[in-house]
Amino acid sequence: MYRTIITLLASLLFLGTALASDDNPDSLRVVFIDPGVEAPELAYPNPEGDTIRLSSLRGKVVLLDFWATWCAPCRKENPGLVECYTTYADKSFTSGEGFTIYSLACDRSKDAWVTAIQKDKLVWENHVSDLKGWETEATYTYNISSIPSNFLLDKDGIVIAKNLSAEELAVLLKSMLIE
Repeated sequence: MYRTIITLLASLLFLGTALASDDNPDSLRVVFIDPGVEAPELAYPNPEGDTIRLSSLRGKVVLLDFWATWCAPCRKENPGLVECYTTYADKSFTSGEGFTIYSLACDRSKDAWVTAIQKDKLVWENHVSDLKGWETEATYTYNISSIPSNFLLDKDGIVIAKNLSAEELAVLLKSMLIE
């Protein structure tokens, strides 16, 4: 039995090394996106079909928000995010000029997505989704295992904090204000 377990572990180690090798350009690498790390680029279509790049928001403090219309905890957080956005969108921060949200919806239905944006009054412009649901590549890139999940980025795209509630976000944004 131990021999089987050791063989299995050795096989998994070999497979992991092969998948993550530099010789394999399609290798699957798990990257942990923690504070101090530059946020990987994302480029997804908005409801009108125009691609919005995460990097296009550089200069501002950005909340990269992973959510879905079918996610009750996500929808419960939305009013707090709306309040943060309306309060801080045009403010000056120690780490950026203005605040915005890049909302990446893990949905499959465009109608449900657009309806939720309207119903929840998500007034910021940067709503994106490839409508691949949970299988969107961004969930793998950012190692998302549950939603809501988010990353607060500074003006240079560096992660400041992650997985903040709307209340925690409001406190952090207030502490970063230039008075």
